[in-house]
Amino acid sequence: VLSFIIFICYIASLASSFMMAPLMEFLLALFLFFAYTFKLNEKFKGLYWPLSDFLRCVTAAIIYFAISIAAVSRYSDGASKAGGVFGFIATIVFAIDFYITFNELVAFLKQGRSESPEERKSE
Repeated sequence: VLSFIIFICYIASLASSFMMAPLMEFLLALFLFFAYTFKLNEKFKGLYWPLSDFLRCVTAAIIYFAISIAAVSRYSDGASKAGGVFGFIATIVFAIDFYITFNELVAFLKQGRSESPEERKSE
């Protein structure tokens, strides 16, 4: 929801060149939400779902931080400033999500290592 709000703010502002990042993040988050809702993570075992969510959080936090600094410092209209402020809030939210997802990723990777090499050979 926050990515969609930032997207709307950048469309209405002079900083419309920044609108692609929140749009892509919104669509990617929507895809992962529906993938987890429809249990695609259980159907496609070859894809490391926690890793894809982790990478999404890391890149989103970095990109939102960078474009928020640029939007607040370069443009003087209210919509650009609002998009920048919401971008800073999104950076904090994605940093928290990054931390939570990192712990899940570590647990996921430890679960995969718990198998012994003999068990893998028998499969």
